[in-house]
Amino acid sequence: MGEAAAQGIFTCVDSHGKKITSDRPIPECMDREQKELNASGTVKRSVGPVLTVQEENALEARAKKEAEDRARVNEERRRNRALLTRYQNQAAHDAERANALTQVDAVILAANKRLAELAKQRKDLDAELEFYKNDPSKVPPYLRRRVAEFEENLVAQQRFIANQQLEKKRVNDRFDEELARLKPLWAGAAS
Repeated sequence: MGEAAAQGIFTCVDSHGKKITSDRPIPECMDREQKELNASGTVKRSVGPVLTVQEENALEARAKKEAEDRARVNEERRRNRALLTRYQNQAAHDAERANALTQVDAVILAANKRLAELAKQRKDLDAELEFYKNDPSKVPPYLRRRVAEFEENLVAQQRFIANQQLEKKRVNDRFDEELARLKPLWAGAAS
């Protein structure tokens, strides 16, 4: 009796409406909830029904989705705290945006200077090619190579500038997205 009292008493109502009591889990009630009682008769815990494979899979899927949702919410909170720590106000955010754009503009300026150098090279090449204007087939191979290299450099430089313009747009988009998230956070922190 001492061992059964230490383990608890299980009770349930079976499918026929009959109340069953036992000193161990009741096989007839595996498809329904069973209550484990203390020696005093109070409920120690409830033991849920044995689930089918589909029910277990559904329960696991639901638990996994809830865990993912909690993780996403926690990550969002962490990102918001990091944003608030980095940018305490809009002036700090605007200064960071201006700094990022200044860096991209400096790269674009250097690339435009290189384009100007290439334009000067083109004039020099055109002056040399002027001699072969009447018969382009007589252009020497070294000059053809220089023209081909010039064309490759020009295309590469134009592509580089276009990529820097895209980078400038990405920077602005990122800061716009951050600003949209930060405005309510700043408002909430101020109140």
